[in-house]
Amino acid sequence: MGAAAKAAGKRGISLISSFGAIAHALPPSAEIGNMAARSVWAVRRLVQRLLASSAASEGRGWPHPFSTVTQRTAGEACSSEDPPDELGPSLAERALKLKAVKLEKEVQDLTMRYQRAVADGENIRRRTQRCVEDAKIFGIQSFCKDLVEVADILEKTTEYISEETEPGDQKLTLEKIFRGLSLLEAKLKSVFAKHGLEKMTPIGDKYDPHEHELICHVPAGVGVQPGTVALVRQDGYKLHGRTIRLARVEVAVESQRRL
Repeated sequence: MGAAAKAAGKRGISLISSFGAIAHALPPSAEIGNMAARSVWAVRRLVQRLLASSAASEGRGWPHPFSTVTQRTAGEACSSEDPPDELGPSLAERALKLKAVKLEKEVQDLTMRYQRAVADGENIRRRTQRCVEDAKIFGIQSFCKDLVEVADILEKTTEYISEETEPGDQKLTLEKIFRGLSLLEAKLKSVFAKHGLEKMTPIGDKYDPHEHELICHVPAGVGVQPGTVALVRQDGYKLHGRTIRLARVEVAVESQRRL
């Protein structure tokens, strides 16, 4: 018999002695004594069977059921069949790493797009500001170009009058001045009409404070309605329908009757 069987026998004997001590410690009663005796005999028979089975297993070379070899084998079997606990966390970590890499790529892509959008917006802002400044400076370029032609006419008229007019011939001089001024006025009207600048003719119109500047009131004459413009002291102008200079006018009112 081996060391394992001897150890099992010692444990069985200790169990029997323990049950015997418990049986002696119980109060003296017939039923309790019988029950204790039956329990002791049952444990004794169980220990004898374990001793016999351990002896037979050692003779045949089988491991003892309570030996450490059997426990180690059972543990190895369980460990070989069960999947390792580290497999789950490793897959989760891989999934998280892949997701983190994907998110980093998305962040980089969005950052590049944002930087490009900011750069494009800044370029557009600069171009717009440059266009606004150019419009402020060169907005009247076409109008100035047409006025240059008016200046040319005025200059040529002045030279023509000074060169060909004889001293003392005032009538001819006045005629040349008149023709030159008429030509100049016609050219100015053409330039004004081309650029949407028109002169207001408010005589007979109803007084409008958004278009007229009142100078004084005059008695309403024949054919003049009270509250209308009777006389224009200074012409007003509109640019594309917007008043840029008010016309200075005199407005007719009803004359007071003398009693």
